[in-house]
Formats: sequence, C-alpha cells, structure tokens
Amino acid sequence: VGMMGSGKSSTGKPLAERLGYGFVDADPVIEQVAGCTIQEIFERDGEAGFRDLETQVLSAISQRHSLVVATGGGVVTRPENWGMMHQGIVIWLDVERHQLLQRLERDTTQRPLLLQSDPSDALDRILEQRRPLYNEADLTVVIDDEPADVVADGIIQLLPALIKDPQMQRPE
Repeated sequence: VGMMGSGKSSTGKPLAERLGYGFVDADPVIEQVAGCTIQEIFERDGEAGFRDLETQVLSAISQRHSLVVATGGGVVTRPENWGMMHQGIVIWLDVERHQLLQRLERDTTQRPLLLQSDPSDALDRILEQRRPLYNEADLTVVIDDEPADVVADGIIQLLPALIKDPQMQRPE
C-alpha cells in the first residue's frame, strides 16, 4: 500500500520475482473489469463507485495465494479491505511528500483525485487522511529515491522478522 506515485507497481514486480510469487497490479484489473479507465470510472461513478469496484476486485484477488499485490492508494480507506489485505503481509511504501510531488509531476498517469486547481493542496489533504490508515500496515518502508530493485531487496531482508513460525508458538 502507499500513496499514488509511491512505487507500489514498480517495487511489486521485482519483489514478486524474488519471492517466486505472482504479481497483480489492482488498477489494470479494475480497468479490465469496468471496461474503461480509472479516470472514466471516477467521471461516471464518482469515487464511491470506484471504491466499490476496487473492493470487489480486491476480494477476488484475495482468494488466491502466493501473490504480491500492488493496490490503489485509497484501498486503505475502506475497513473491509483491511481484513482481506491482512490475510498476507501489508507493506506501506512511505515516500516523503516532496518526493511524491516530483514523482507525480513526472508521471503521465491521470490521477483523478489530483485533477484540481491545486494538485499539491489535494495531495496534502489525501496524505493527512491516509497516513493514519497506512500506519496499520505490518511493515513500513521509507523510500527516498532508491530504485525499485533496491527497495524490493530491502523488503526481502525485513520479511523474516514479520513471519512467525507456528512451531515456535505452540505451548509446551
């Protein structure tokens, strides 16, 4: 999980390769199911309609295992999504605001929530709302400007501390 532009998709692919898992980017799946772009979903159904579809797609994805899933940045705003996400390990890719702005300015992807007169102000409002939600992740990885491969390697090194051995938890 993480804000738009945090590198979820670009980090998810090499992370999945290193784990020997499949990779799913939720946004293209949502577009495939809807038969239109995310921008068009927002225009037609609003954010609430998009979030409904996002939750349906996450539910379908969560039926599978051995996946690294790059979610949309706002997936954390629905409590029911957390139950599905916590079936695995939730990793927050935390990128500093200034860095996010730079990344988003370079990215050609349409970001419906930033299509406002002051995208920087919109980003601040979204960050303020979502930071406490992202804090529910199992692992927070603070990213500066490292390449996705380096971030994936760092996550691999941190994962053993999060994985509990069931054998070690049995009472004697």
